[in-house]
Amino acid sequence: MKISYNWLKELIAFEESPEELGRLLTGTGLEVEGIEERESIKGGLREVVIGKVLTCEGHPNADKLSVTTVDVGLETPLNIVCGAPNVAAGQKVIVAKVGAELYPDGQAEPFKIKKARIRGAESEGMICAEDELGIGHSHDGIMVLETDLPAGTPASRYLQLEQDYTIEIGLTPNRADAASHFGVARDIKAVLNKPVSLPLLDSFKVGNRDFPVTVEIHNHEAAPRYTGLTMSGLTVAESPGWLRQRLETIGIRPINNIVDITNYVCHELGQPLHAFDYDKIAGKKVVVRTFPDGTGLATLDGVKRKLRHNDLVIADAEKPMCIAGVFGGEESGVTAATTTIFLESAYFSPEWVRRTSQHHSLKTDSSFRFERGTDPNMPVNALKRAAILIQEIAGGTVSSEIIDIYPNPVENFRVAVKYKNVDRLIGKKLDRYKIQKILFNLDIRFEKENEEGFLAVVPPYRVDVQREADIIEEILRIYGFDNVELSEELKSDFLSPFPTKDPDELALRTGGMLAANGFYEIINNSLVKPSLQSALADELPGEEVKILNYFSEDLSVLRRTMLFSALETVAHNVNRRQKNLKLFEFGKVYSLENGEYREKNILSLTMTGQNIHESWFAPSRPLVFHDLALAVNNVLACLRTGQVSSEKYSGRLFSQGVVWSAGARQLGRLGLVSSELAKLTGVKADVYFAELDWDFLVKKYSGSVGYKEVSRFPEVRRDLSLVIDKGISFDSLERLARKTEKKLIKEINVFDVYEGSNLDGRKAYALSFTLQDETHTLTDQEIDRVMQKLMNAYESEYNAVIRK
Repeated sequence: MKISYNWLKELIAFEESPEELGRLLTGTGLEVEGIEERESIKGGLREVVIGKVLTCEGHPNADKLSVTTVDVGLETPLNIVCGAPNVAAGQKVIVAKVGAELYPDGQAEPFKIKKARIRGAESEGMICAEDELGIGHSHDGIMVLETDLPAGTPASRYLQLEQDYTIEIGLTPNRADAASHFGVARDIKAVLNKPVSLPLLDSFKVGNRDFPVTVEIHNHEAAPRYTGLTMSGLTVAESPGWLRQRLETIGIRPINNIVDITNYVCHELGQPLHAFDYDKIAGKKVVVRTFPDGTGLATLDGVKRKLRHNDLVIADAEKPMCIAGVFGGEESGVTAATTTIFLESAYFSPEWVRRTSQHHSLKTDSSFRFERGTDPNMPVNALKRAAILIQEIAGGTVSSEIIDIYPNPVENFRVAVKYKNVDRLIGKKLDRYKIQKILFNLDIRFEKENEEGFLAVVPPYRVDVQREADIIEEILRIYGFDNVELSEELKSDFLSPFPTKDPDELALRTGGMLAANGFYEIINNSLVKPSLQSALADELPGEEVKILNYFSEDLSVLRRTMLFSALETVAHNVNRRQKNLKLFEFGKVYSLENGEYREKNILSLTMTGQNIHESWFAPSRPLVFHDLALAVNNVLACLRTGQVSSEKYSGRLFSQGVVWSAGARQLGRLGLVSSELAKLTGVKADVYFAELDWDFLVKKYSGSVGYKEVSRFPEVRRDLSLVIDKGISFDSLERLARKTEKKLIKEINVFDVYEGSNLDGRKAYALSFTLQDETHTLTDQEIDRVMQKLMNAYESEYNAVIRK
């Protein structure tokens, strides 16, 4: 949302610079994302001043040039050669001094004034015409001024150029009350304790009642309040410069004086308005209603739209005229021929406007405000403000009484607040008068105050303040977060010596590691085909979560596993000749368990094709299960999750797979996706897939990194080959080895696995052990003793046959 600095200063008197104001607003929760200087004339006419022509003589070498001396407020006059036919001694003129940069008549690049010699005469500046300054198109002669301002006065002062600043605020959805200059001024008022001065409405009056309108509301839930009036005798024309400049400063394109005034009041007070051409209202009747599905309406952008039965519209006696709170209609809009208007100011239901805006993909200044919730007490004041401005700028007369249909006024919110909770949540005891002053400046009144607390009366435009915690947040944001000292109690509560487990930071780190290892991140839709998940229903948690208003039957349920999203991504890429894929995705899975909706964060890895792209210097090979296991190991190492265990997977998901656990909780599962499931998405190639419980991984993350000096003594490698049953995993062998020898084993790796008919259903492992002592060089006897202990353990525990 864009705010004008100068416009704010008209509503509340403050001395803060734009940068200081930006810091103040950010401190209140209205985060300022940028401040841009705005100039009504490009370049700001710097080094351009008023000058007085002292002498004017013909140029000795050119008939159409004059040589002048011009007083510009310096110690000595400037010599300036001028080609204008109307230059004469005694004139007040506008002079661009040497160094000035001008943008003549909309020119993109500046024209820089330099000291020059023209036909032998020295020239130290330029006497300017309108088009040379960029303030008009006339080049008939120089500008001759009628002014008492002295020579040397900046031209911007004479031309009354306004230097303004556009303040960009990242308005959060809960702060609907701040979606206007008045709303922002209220926060400034609360911080600086200065009054807000709204424009006076005393001059509003009804001139006649010659153009009445009948208003009917068919749905008071959708339109709780509707006000309006008619104005006649108007002249639709271009808006005056000050109004155009105000709108342009906040990024709005001026259209005509009537439309511009409605936009101006919307951004001033936060109340959207709409003007209808009175002569185009059939039956002189305005009806707030809905129409059957398929009813047509051409909107102001020229698009013919099909209405739905739950789109609230403003209609006349025959047809829809505009979409309520969202967009005007083409036929009923104000044009250059309009002389009489019906001016609307209403309070529409946020839910109704939001639904219609989303359905028609229309985001307007009006819908932006109505969706969040406007002030139900503002419509009449905004109507009067707009009527006064229209009379000042476009002429005319108010030609009807104000129509105000408001059968069920919106009540204030009442919130019970206890002082002890204020002190506890803020972290310090605030002066009770200070609390009252802050809330009073926020238009929050007190009822039933005592030593323990009070009843806060909150105006209905503060839709975000309905709980005790909300009241306390209001107190704190105005008091200032930086003004809360860090007490010992707060330190113990909020400052932990242990590293934080920020899931986003860990995801960024893990994703960076995977990307460095050749993986690409993907983001898939959380909606999947019900038929896909049904194939794996008995292995998935809970029940399916079904979407009520789905766009397609193929996307009607939320995923309970990320497998099918990944397989569809593989199918999409393989069909486009991208067969070698290494993918990862951070996402959610959803389920309905025991009547409760649950969601879980998951990290999935997907691999298919060759390990590397075909190359002349390195052979490629098909990816295998151990490539995926290595990638998962890298993830665990990145998160420093500690020791994990594995066991063989049994089920329909994988034709070959394992389940990894940490303690009693499953960490994830990985393996070769069964061809039966892969074919459901049209994938014929081998696909390796891992699904890891990201929430549990974050919980297991150990951020502490200890320092350990590198041993000065050499490490020793010994190999061991053994034959064991097929059901025994390397993970089991590693755990037993570390249990048997805790001190000297530094690393264990498997460098070969063999399975053959000659092993009678068993398999052979070739293991390497790295041994090292921190205090001395290992002797052969010590090494042999460790290896013998390992062989004995494997023979005893797993009935292994040691191959020698």
